[in-house]
Amino acid sequence: MFDKLKQLNELKKMKGVLENERQTVEREGVKVTVNGKMEIEDIILNPGLDIEKQASVVKSCLNDAMKQIQMEAAKKMFNM
Repeated sequence: MFDKLKQLNELKKMKGVLENERQTVEREGVKVTVNGKMEIEDIILNPGLDIEKQASVVKSCLNDAMKQIQMEAAKKMFNM
């Protein structure tokens, strides 16, 4: 029973650490920031790009930022 409580406390601690994590990816003047809760915090667009290119770059930035957050979470879980 105490092992379960210990695991629960570790998960709560991990959640708090990850919530403060931020990853920003920038490409071609488009900048995207994602937090540790996998929420998009900020998107800055490049008005010099056409709509199709802008959509492609935003998608790419979001995917990379999400992957980076997941990698950070995995690293922190193994270090606890």
